[in-house]
Amino acid sequence: MCEKHNNIYYIKELLNIAAPIIMGNLGFILIGVGDVLVAGRHSTQTFAAISIAAAIVNCIMTIAIGLTSSISPLLSNYRGAKKPIKRYFYPSIRFAGFLAIVTSFIIIAFIPLIPKIGFESELIKPIQQYMFISALSTFGGSLHHSMKEFLQAFEIVMFPNLLTIICVFLNLILNIIFVFGWGPIPSMGAAGLAIASLIIRYFMGFSLLFYCKSVMRVDNYHEKGYYMNLIKIGLPISLAILIEFVAFNSIAILMGRISGVYAAAQNLLCTLTTTSFMIPFAISNAIAVKVGFSNGAKNIFDLKKYAYLGTFISVGFMAFSATIFASFPKFIVSIFTSDTNLYKIVIPIMSILALFQIFDGLQVSLSGICKGIKQTKYVLLASFIAYWGVSIPLGYFLGFKMKFMLKGFWFGLISASIVLCLIMIFELIKYFKKNYKKSSHSQQ
Repeated sequence: MCEKHNNIYYIKELLNIAAPIIMGNLGFILIGVGDVLVAGRHSTQTFAAISIAAAIVNCIMTIAIGLTSSISPLLSNYRGAKKPIKRYFYPSIRFAGFLAIVTSFIIIAFIPLIPKIGFESELIKPIQQYMFISALSTFGGSLHHSMKEFLQAFEIVMFPNLLTIICVFLNLILNIIFVFGWGPIPSMGAAGLAIASLIIRYFMGFSLLFYCKSVMRVDNYHEKGYYMNLIKIGLPISLAILIEFVAFNSIAILMGRISGVYAAAQNLLCTLTTTSFMIPFAISNAIAVKVGFSNGAKNIFDLKKYAYLGTFISVGFMAFSATIFASFPKFIVSIFTSDTNLYKIVIPIMSILALFQIFDGLQVSLSGICKGIKQTKYVLLASFIAYWGVSIPLGYFLGFKMKFMLKGFWFGLISASIVLCLIMIFELIKYFKKNYKKSSHSQQ
């Protein structure tokens, strides 16, 4: 038997975890917004260069982000099963460090290929500079994400996300100093943005490292099985995120070959949708932790409650966000740019982006459920079919063959999000029917 509560209890439990994560995620995206604002104010060339460079770097860094994202759902399952989890502190750091080395080398190896892709000649040097500096920052970013995931497994979410909010303002100050120059520091354009990001990533990573060591007693521990479990859960997450990132960012790269302004437009659209996405993404993290704990404790009633109610909150918020985007497109775009060419490209796509929001909120909640039950292969399967079987081929056809340009690719993204949701819903229904039928009867 398990103790059953009303819906308000489960909503509060989810929001207790999600609220600080929402704050931190919004802070994290605001760091990116700060980059966009400063780059846009510096020049359209700088904006285009970081749009392309960040697209490539982010695709590569998702390898580390996806794999370290397995830390909190795995350790939450261990907690639910009454296993000690503080012992996994140093193994988590070693795991993050190894991933940082791998991603750093991949980024550096990609730099010589930039002149061969076909970008405008004046963009090549700033793109390469941004990528090289970003390669040096991978350990700071990987350390920060692993420590944040480790704390999240204990449902310690306030300090890591408060730290992110503080870094929003620090990042903006550093961006202005390094991009425009100040005193003896010269104007460095796109390279200045990368230097600011490097400083912020290391500051956040080591801040969480020292915080963890100050609030809990941790011992050095070795267990190969932990790394294997992280890879088993995290590799599908990593590849699924990579598939999605490459899909979104390949649009910037493909359109950027025609003109840098299209890459800038795609970056702006992604910044808008990612800003609102951070709230359902935080709820998805809370779902993964709570579903993971319930899964480890074999409590199917709580598991389903957290899954259903978390999904309802996520989709409800994105429906509200979609209404705002569709109602005030000109005002929202004007916050980021005054470039008339960007206006002409971005504003007609805002209504498409608004519809995309709703399905995006649903898919990220379903992904959280899959992480919690350690069935991330469903996320990988759905992402591959949706983005590379539907989105990119359809977007390429509509964008280039039908001359819809960037708008055509966003029609493809909406189609992908619908397919993604349908596949995950189908697979989750099959999983629960197969694995929890007996368990459900025994708890009634």
